[in-house]
Amino acid sequence: MKSSPPTTPRRGRPPAASREDVLATAMRCFLHGRRIDVKEIAAELGLGRTTIYRWFDSREALIGDVLIRACEPLLHEARTCARGRGAAALLATFDRFNRSIAQAPALRQFVDNERDAALRILTSGAGNVQPRMVALITGMIEDEVRAGTYQPKVEPATLGYAIVRLAEAFLYNDGAAAMRGDVDRLREVEAALLGI
Repeated sequence: MKSSPPTTPRRGRPPAASREDVLATAMRCFLHGRRIDVKEIAAELGLGRTTIYRWFDSREALIGDVLIRACEPLLHEARTCARGRGAAALLATFDRFNRSIAQAPALRQFVDNERDAALRILTSGAGNVQPRMVALITGMIEDEVRAGTYQPKVEPATLGYAIVRLAEAFLYNDGAAAMRGDVDRLREVEAALLGI
C-alpha cells in the first residue's frame, strides 16, 4: 500500500470569509449610508485587515469596486430601457443613467460625508471607477457604430471619455460637499456631443 507524500502545512489560518463577502459587506454599509471602514469589516467577517488590503490594495480601491458594482446595473438598465438606435438611444441611455446617479441616496450620502475621498474615487483616471465607466460607455458607442446606426465625429474611445468626464462635471460638485446633479443641462451638452 502506497502512502501519500506528506503535505506541507499552510501558514496562518484560512480566511474566515472571501473577497466576495468583503464586497457584499462593504456594499451593505454603502447602501445604508454608513462609512466603509476596513477595520470594522475585518472584525465583522473574522478577517485580518491585511487580507482585505491584499485583495483590494486600499480602502479607496474597495470603495471603487463597491461603486462600480452599484452603478453597472443602473447603466445596463438604462440601456435596456432606451428605445431606438444610434445617437438618440445613446442619449436616452446616458440621460436615464445620469438621473439615476443624481438621485441615488447612498451616493449622495457618500459624497456629502467624504467629499474629498469621494471625488478622488469617482473621478480619478488612476482609480478603478472612471476607467470602468469609460470602458462601458465606449462599448455602448462602439455597439452602435458596429450596427451601422451611429457615426461619431471622433473616435468612440475619445467620445466615451468625454461623456464620462462631462457627467462628472455636472453631477459632482467639487466646490461644496454636495451632489450637484444638474442633469437637464448635462443632457443638453451630451446631445450636442453626440451630434443631436
